[in-house]
Amino acid sequence: CWMNDVVAFLVAYHQNKQLIGEKGLLPCKLYLQNVKKYFKGKINLDALSYAPTIIWFLDWSDMDSVLDYISMLGLVISAFVLITGCANMVLMAVLWILYLSLVNVGQICKYSPFHFSAGWESQLLETGFLGMFLCPLWTLSRLPRSTPPSSIVIWGFRWLIFRIMLGAGLIKIRGDHCWRDLTCMNYHYETQPVPNPIAYFMHRSPGWFHQFETLFNHFIELVVPFFIFMGRRMCMVHGVLQILFQVLLIISGNLSFLNWLTIVPSIACFDDRSLAFLFRRGGVKERVLQLQGSSEQPPAGLGRHIRRVVNISFGLLIAYLSVPVVINLLSSRQVMNTSFNPLRIVNTYGAFGSITKERTEVILQGTSSPDPNDPAAVWQEFDFKCKPGDLWRRPCFISPYHYRLDWLMWFAAFQTYEQNEWIIHLAGKLLAQEEEALSLMATNPFADRDPPRWIRGEHFKYKFSQPGGAHAAKGKWWIRKRIGPYFPPVNLQGLRKFYEDRNWPYPVRD
Repeated sequence: CWMNDVVAFLVAYHQNKQLIGEKGLLPCKLYLQNVKKYFKGKINLDALSYAPTIIWFLDWSDMDSVLDYISMLGLVISAFVLITGCANMVLMAVLWILYLSLVNVGQICKYSPFHFSAGWESQLLETGFLGMFLCPLWTLSRLPRSTPPSSIVIWGFRWLIFRIMLGAGLIKIRGDHCWRDLTCMNYHYETQPVPNPIAYFMHRSPGWFHQFETLFNHFIELVVPFFIFMGRRMCMVHGVLQILFQVLLIISGNLSFLNWLTIVPSIACFDDRSLAFLFRRGGVKERVLQLQGSSEQPPAGLGRHIRRVVNISFGLLIAYLSVPVVINLLSSRQVMNTSFNPLRIVNTYGAFGSITKERTEVILQGTSSPDPNDPAAVWQEFDFKCKPGDLWRRPCFISPYHYRLDWLMWFAAFQTYEQNEWIIHLAGKLLAQEEEALSLMATNPFADRDPPRWIRGEHFKYKFSQPGGAHAAKGKWWIRKRIGPYFPPVNLQGLRKFYEDRNWPYPVRD
């Protein structure tokens, strides 16, 4: 869990300013101002419930610094916990509050139901909330004698992995017909958000193997979760299968830290005896054995009784918040990756309820030509960090890291630019050659020269080249065919009213 926290805060530190900062694609200051205006200009309980974030109480005059301070503090604390293996409820609560504060100002760049269909942000918050109750209140001891992990909390983690996997399985069976006719894996590797090089080769597996993959997926997501309730041995079998399944997903795709994070609650399926082989003799292992072999009980002081009350209250809270989640699981109109409470303590999950059968990409192109309609105009492409663009560029390995803009572009490709106004905002920033926006790109064809006069979006259909085929022999990983324009050529002057209508800061060329 702490490794995922480190990655999450690292991504936030590197990308938040460009996405939701002062010059971001969707400035969070403007978002909070609109929320405040909606609630009659007050920061009241309604506003806090709608967008729970500590940023309400901080200085907005330099929002970039606020975002940096939150991300850096979270990064430092999570790195300390990861390196030392020491944590307490206070540190875990601080991490949870910090990340919740970023989640709730992220808008489409982070946390809308549309964009984050994978749901790892809410999953990280729920996992972190559960993790708080595994830790002692104050001490940083790696093995606190007076606060052993409560079985209620352990079952909270098991309940989480049960809902994650069953929700993912049910949304597939109820969703795209290709999950029922066992053909979804024929498309998945090529059309997933950010393929990696392994996916390039897995896509060419024989049809029977793709059918087997789909059946195995259904078994893991629809049958195996119930092993949790079938005794110690079957619970451990569940843990092994789920961890192996997540490792396979990590190998074959770039789904941020989702699969790494899903391994965490699976560990709760094991007990000390089954995990003992992972630890060398001496140190923590020796102390655990001594505690288990001792008949002496920790002193039953006031703190222990308070902790017991807290654990029972925690269990009752999880049970209460699980009611709408269970109803959603049982519903034929199941909704995935949704929170029924503003703090995202218990959530619904699911992934790839529908599979796109063709991969489309939006390619941003710029030209220095004064006339964008001139047939002689030379259009040059901006490449993103990881998403497909350059046909000769090898797909990347980035998991558990994540490029949020690349992911957004994947969604935008099967919608329209009117549904994704931020992409026009991005075009304006590239026209102005703003440093913040350019840092999100892999290449800038207008570096060290005059900025482009026009930028347009072109729509292409992409396919993997055939390994060993003519295109692959030329070094191409992809082949593509133009579909048509995605958005027409735009220039800075023409975008002025567009920016003013949305209260976005007008880009100024450096």
